[in-house]
Amino acid sequence: MSLYRRGGKRALDLALASIALVLLSPLFLALALLVRILLGAPILFRQQRPGRRGEIFTLLKFRTMREANDERGRPLPDGERLTGFGRFLRRTSLDELPELINVLRGEMSLVGPRPLLIQYLDRYTPEQGRRHEVLPGITGLAQIAGRNALSWEDKFRYDVRYVDRVSLLTDLVILLRTPVELLSGRGISHPGHDTAPEFMGSETRRE
Repeated sequence: MSLYRRGGKRALDLALASIALVLLSPLFLALALLVRILLGAPILFRQQRPGRRGEIFTLLKFRTMREANDERGRPLPDGERLTGFGRFLRRTSLDELPELINVLRGEMSLVGPRPLLIQYLDRYTPEQGRRHEVLPGITGLAQIAGRNALSWEDKFRYDVRYVDRVSLLTDLVILLRTPVELLSGRGISHPGHDTAPEFMGSETRRE
């Protein structure tokens, strides 16, 4: 294991996440206030996600959906609860700013495979499951290669490629390219979906 993987990556995470939180604190507070006014409480969306080695942690995001239930008291589909302001937060990835706190806690890294849902753990092939060999990230190789426009299989291939190529240069390139991809607006959603379809498992897994 390289020196960067042993400790350099964590040092970079701590340094950049701390600086980002300080510099972006006015934006962070403004968004928190807008979420409270437009969507109500709670301001933060918390969800259990698998991290490195599949260990569960609580992911933090700004809330993007309103509370709305059908006549039986069940939550409406995400597309019906997602507001215009929520779509803006997701399109710009501003909803993910609180994940910097996850980085400081050591639950995430600035760069790595995105943390997905717990129920996906049993749906990965052994190769796809290798994405959990490193900490999940706020951004990653798949995010600069197409985001949600990619198929799940392509996303996982990029995730595993990143696991095999973790280095300072790789992380810096991804960090520098991420704002460009966000500003371009490419890959915000998968065709026919608000974000991405549920991952039901690869064909090779189901056979």
